[in-house]
Amino acid sequence: MKYMIAMFGSAEEMGATKTPEWIGEMIQFMIAIDGRLRDSGEMVYNEGLADPSQAKVVRLENGQPVATDGPFAEAKESIIGFWVVDVASEERALELCAEIVAWSDVVELRPVPSGPPAEYQ
Repeated sequence: MKYMIAMFGSAEEMGATKTPEWIGEMIQFMIAIDGRLRDSGEMVYNEGLADPSQAKVVRLENGQPVATDGPFAEAKESIIGFWVVDVASEERALELCAEIVAWSDVVELRPVPSGPPAEYQ
């Protein structure tokens, strides 16, 4: 079963509150878990994301898509990286989340279905 593991946080806050040593250890953890997931065949895809200050919001206005620099949803946290993994069980996905959350205050686990719900097909 495929799952997305999303890591939440703020690069700006991390830089302001964490030591350079902590940030270095976090980066080494990310490199290590990426390697382990590739070696085990569980990694489907992963990426880190740019700071939200570089994000755009696209909304429909009068039927036309309009891109702006905001306003964004009210939240202090945003997705700073994600993995899509293909694991044997939800328990295995939760094990991975337990490792990752040590480096991020919040991790979200969400199943990746193979298609739209049957009632809409």
